[in-house]
Amino acid sequence: MAVLPIRIWGDPVLHAPAAEVAEITDEIRTLVSDMYETMDAAPGVGLAAPQVGVALRIYVYSFEDDDGRPWRGEILNPELLMTPPTPGHPDEDEESEGCLSFPGERFPLRRSDRVIVTGTDVRGDSVRVDVDGWRARIMQHEFDHLDGIIYIDRVSDGDWKTAQKISKKRGWGKPGQAWTPGIDDLEG
Repeated sequence: MAVLPIRIWGDPVLHAPAAEVAEITDEIRTLVSDMYETMDAAPGVGLAAPQVGVALRIYVYSFEDDDGRPWRGEILNPELLMTPPTPGHPDEDEESEGCLSFPGERFPLRRSDRVIVTGTDVRGDSVRVDVDGWRARIMQHEFDHLDGIIYIDRVSDGDWKTAQKISKKRGWGKPGQAWTPGIDDLEG
């Protein structure tokens, strides 16, 4: 297993739809294993293949609830069903999220409170995830990555402008930029 560099906002692979996984090979299994290692090292609660430069419809997730119960898995070729988000502005304390591809920042974003995701795991077994709350947020965030959408693309106009200023100040927004968990301290 290896910790992979995480692409930063502006890299073309993050802004284009990813391709379906045609066959689960040893290379795909290794990629998924490396994605878990990278997500854990970052640390993050989810990581999509485009974030490590691979334009395939795969993501991994890991979350521990308030009672310390772990929730972890991978989904290949996911399909997402969700209830409509509650109308209104997001609560900055309760609905802010971050992204390993826009490291070190958080912005409020309204998401659906409940989703169902189906797909397969690396063994080829069917996966069905029916979740709400933060788990639903994680599923939507990672699914967006597979469609070339980063959460910054969904924030309010004011937050979008702030994100643009941050990106410019840090020299982001260009192809080929990445950071490596354990080497670069961008999430700290």
